[in-house]
Amino acid sequence: MILDRLEALPVGRFHYKLLGVTGLGWLFDSMDTGLIAFILPVLAKEWQLAPGQMGLIGSIGLIGMALGAVISGTVADHIGRKKVFTITVLLYSIATGLCALAWDYTSLLIFRFLVGFGLGGELPVAATLVSEYAPARVRGRFIVLLESFWALGWIVAACIAYVLIPVYGWRIAFVIGAVPALYTFLIRMHMPESVRYLLSKGRVEEARQIVVKLETMMHVPVQPFTDETESVPVNEPVSVTTLWRKPFLTRTIMLWLVWFGIIYSYYGIFMWLPSLVFQQGFTVVKTFEYVLVMTLAQLPGYYCAAWLVDKIGRKYTLSIFLLCSGIASYFFGHSTSATMLMVWGAIMSFFNLGAWGVLYTYTPEMYPTSIRALGSGWAAGFGRFGGMAAPILVGIMLSRGFSIGGVFYMFAFVFIAVSAIVMGLGIESKQKDLESLSKG
Repeated sequence: MILDRLEALPVGRFHYKLLGVTGLGWLFDSMDTGLIAFILPVLAKEWQLAPGQMGLIGSIGLIGMALGAVISGTVADHIGRKKVFTITVLLYSIATGLCALAWDYTSLLIFRFLVGFGLGGELPVAATLVSEYAPARVRGRFIVLLESFWALGWIVAACIAYVLIPVYGWRIAFVIGAVPALYTFLIRMHMPESVRYLLSKGRVEEARQIVVKLETMMHVPVQPFTDETESVPVNEPVSVTTLWRKPFLTRTIMLWLVWFGIIYSYYGIFMWLPSLVFQQGFTVVKTFEYVLVMTLAQLPGYYCAAWLVDKIGRKYTLSIFLLCSGIASYFFGHSTSATMLMVWGAIMSFFNLGAWGVLYTYTPEMYPTSIRALGSGWAAGFGRFGGMAAPILVGIMLSRGFSIGGVFYMFAFVFIAVSAIVMGLGIESKQKDLESLSKG
């Protein structure tokens, strides 16, 4: 069987190269998201923007991400993961470059929408592709490590903001953000199409060629294939309504609610983080330093989650990290000194981004090959509605006199609620075969 041989491959250079190529895309996505967060306080001062306008700049990208995730996830189940990954990377790179040319508030909103569409389309497709190649015994670790590139992207964004924006202004950050367009050539050269996707489309011979190539590369004895039926058959046409039938109904409800909650909290907090720290009385340069320290704390959070996810499982790791995110966000919002602000901000980053890594592992495992990208895309797409609402709502709350502590009461409640949802509705998928999981 093709999938048996794919699963039996030793973890080697190919898997780490795939992780690196998709991880670079993740890094560039994160860098762009981080750049807009660091640009906002500078842009607000230069263009005299109200809090509501600042929130809309953050939210318009999330609207694009929602549409991008849904459309790209659906299309990836029809034309393939590799093509969609390449197209979305190219789109957000070009659109980011156009942001550097924005001449007014409206033009920036249009370009940020296009950036968001590309970003939203790439992330669930990349996670799907890696999950379909990583063997079950290490799949959780690989997806969390993929997500850890997000922290690296924020670190790059913080460094660009710290070194370049104070000297050259905010437009230089967007110019640098256009560089990933060159990265599409790496994708075409080093990323194969998903074997599981090819089998689901009846392209058995192409799938066999990829597996034989991988076995040769890893010095595994190559055996001739027989003509027996493969374990992933050609599937009937599916649609989003499939996600709402058994055995996927409970999984879909759980995933949509968790994605909504985690994106709502993440973008509500981190899009405003530099501005909130700045409002505490720190200079722009000091703000960049503080946020950089908080961002560095994301890396050990990812690595801890990567270890736990294959030890105690996806469900328990995700629930614990979400609960701890809620506790840390409460204390961050009620910090009374610079030291406490940085300490609780680092703890919040540790657990929040670790939870993201587990969620990207967990989501593709809930659906079969024929709807894996579609299911992941729709879950992430629905979650983006939370990301749209949060930055605007924070802006409104601050403009109406709410304290930062009041804002973080709200985020703490959301984190704790979604932690309870995972515990109540989630199933465990640790080290289980993707196809057996998809059967319910």
